[in-house]
Amino acid sequence: MFGGLENCLYLCKRILFDVSKNSSTAMTIIHSDESQNIEFKESWNDKYLQWICGFANAQGGRMFIGVNDKHEVVGVDNPKKLMEDIPNKVRDVLGIIVDVNLLDADGLAYVEVVVEAYPYPISYRGHYYQRSGATNQELKGAALDRFMLRRQGKTWDGVPVPYLTVDDLDNATFDLFRRYAKLSRRMEEADLQDDNKGLLEKLRLYEGSYLKRAAALLFHPDPEKYVTGAFVKIGFFREDADLVYQDEIHGNLFQQIHKLMDLLCTKYLKAVITYEGIQRIETFPMPREALREALLNACINKDYSDTSPIQIRVTDNMLQIVNGGVLPDGWTVDTLLSSHRSMPYNPDIANTFFRAGEVEAWGRGIERIIKGCQEDGFSTVDFRYDACGLWTTFRYQYPVRVVGNTENFHETTLVGHETTKKTTKKTTKKTSMIQDEIINCLQNNPYATVKEVQMQFKSMTIDGIQYHIKRLKSMGLLKRIGPDKGGYWQVMDMQ
Repeated sequence: MFGGLENCLYLCKRILFDVSKNSSTAMTIIHSDESQNIEFKESWNDKYLQWICGFANAQGGRMFIGVNDKHEVVGVDNPKKLMEDIPNKVRDVLGIIVDVNLLDADGLAYVEVVVEAYPYPISYRGHYYQRSGATNQELKGAALDRFMLRRQGKTWDGVPVPYLTVDDLDNATFDLFRRYAKLSRRMEEADLQDDNKGLLEKLRLYEGSYLKRAAALLFHPDPEKYVTGAFVKIGFFREDADLVYQDEIHGNLFQQIHKLMDLLCTKYLKAVITYEGIQRIETFPMPREALREALLNACINKDYSDTSPIQIRVTDNMLQIVNGGVLPDGWTVDTLLSSHRSMPYNPDIANTFFRAGEVEAWGRGIERIIKGCQEDGFSTVDFRYDACGLWTTFRYQYPVRVVGNTENFHETTLVGHETTKKTTKKTTKKTSMIQDEIINCLQNNPYATVKEVQMQFKSMTIDGIQYHIKRLKSMGLLKRIGPDKGGYWQVMDMQ
């Protein structure tokens, strides 16, 4: 009998100790601001089930009933009824279990609702909510698609595409990939010698019998047939924000990267031409490697469920890449700028670029961009993340990196867009190294096609060659005699 009484007294003391302990912990939390994991409500309303749903779909959290926005405990009426009603309503409406605690502060009773993060989607009357910062947001459209895929352990680029077959893909891109992968030594020689279907299987680009979205973006000649907005827009702007000219880059991601580098370095960015002895030197306002890394990051980590294309804005002293990407949960720009593991938004796309030797698999892309600009000493780069995505901004000034003999700088060629009529006039008869090589090629073979010329420049696309030919024709240095088929090129005297 006495043993039973002692046990009863012990349990009562234990309960009082736990209440006191929980109240103390709760008061510490209450004195902090509302955040990702904390919400204050003066009284209970059934609509607050939305907030509980949001916690369950995020990282979990605590809701305090009977605490105002000033972090003051105001208490609740009928706390015992709330202790019964809240868990029952959460179970019946949301289908989950929450921990509900009755707490006390200076004689005022208030309620703590503890919500765990759930591994599967939780809905409130057919709608999905998720905690984001100190707000509760309803998930719709692309955001809902991303959420559902993550909860299923899938990624956007890993979703299968019906009616897409290996025969629909571009053989030339497969050849390009094989050449790059052989140089990178990140795939077995036997795998590279397999047919296209076998190669796709080795790259994990099949989901059962269906090709993944990644395969369409990487190898299809027109991926926009399957993915809206899978292209890049480039525009050159004056300081008054007027658009001077623009381009669009289409094709698969391998083609886009090469076209982008060609177009940016031949049309949008000026290269200062200097000489050391007889050696001709082209210097761009930023490291080409850093620019290429930034473009790869944008294409690999874009949220392609967002139908807006990647946008590149260029001015006389800035190049800005806007990528509608999404950072991993809990990540910020500070995470990107510090040492971090590789967590690409599109891992299948990232893996294929890795096998081709285009990227690393260690999460060092941002680090390499920053280091490249620091070593260059003439450009800076900064990053920003907001609702529009990730912004990568290179800043620079012209003239830059003038090396060697700098006499008569204004006579030095500026390859790319002309900044003033004065500069245009002075550089009318100046040609870039690539243009000189095109002229030599056409002198040796006047009947060469644009494709045959392009074969002499492994790093350039046909679009890049056509741009330079057009420039040479406008400068009066090159003339087409006869039709496109059957005609020939006439190289004019350079004066």
